[in-house]
Amino acid sequence: MLPTENRLRRREDFATAVRRGRRAGRPLLVVHLRSGATDPHAPGESAPPTRAGFVVSKAVGGAVVRTKVKRRLRHLIRDRLAELPPGSLVVVRALPGAGDAEYEQLARDLDAALQRLLGGGAR
Repeated sequence: MLPTENRLRRREDFATAVRRGRRAGRPLLVVHLRSGATDPHAPGESAPPTRAGFVVSKAVGGAVVRTKVKRRLRHLIRDRLAELPPGSLVVVRALPGAGDAEYEQLARDLDAALQRLLGGGAR
């Protein structure tokens, strides 16, 4: 389970990550990353936590398949939160092939997309 403080819930936060963040696409998913804090915080306070959200449309499959994909992505991103800059917003959008993919394939695509975004690759 993804800790409460690391969950992206508000529509505005999803929109900020998608519209103003960088994007990296892979065959099974697209990752949007908005680095840094969007809300200024006073000096002396700790940086806000990295938050992640997921978009899994009906194109991925039925309700059972979509839920399975979301659970897998939540588990994968939870293990990678420490690698992301504090205060980042991450949106992972599953593509139609994600419903049939194995866990390891999702992990490889997520790692490749995050590496591209964090390594400074071109958009």
